[in-house]
Amino acid sequence: MALRFIGIDPQSHDGESPTVWVDETSRELVFQGWTPSPELEAECAATEIPGHGIGIPAGEAVVRMPARMTAVIREACDALDGADLA
Repeated sequence: MALRFIGIDPQSHDGESPTVWVDETSRELVFQGWTPSPELEAECAATEIPGHGIGIPAGEAVVRMPARMTAVIREACDALDGADLA
């Protein structure tokens, strides 16, 4: 695994650091975010989406990211789409 740091929440405080990386080997986005409230997690788990079962499967998690990180997330997507990982 070759993680490349992309960015951190610009308004991070000590101990709070939503972060985005790109795994250059698997070509995946990696997020570190806030743990959702039990209510939000339950709502996500209870929402039925076509082609997707109800619940949160083992090995998956709900993570909250602040909207102000949109540019950082776009940069990570661009890194995976770009030739720099070819």
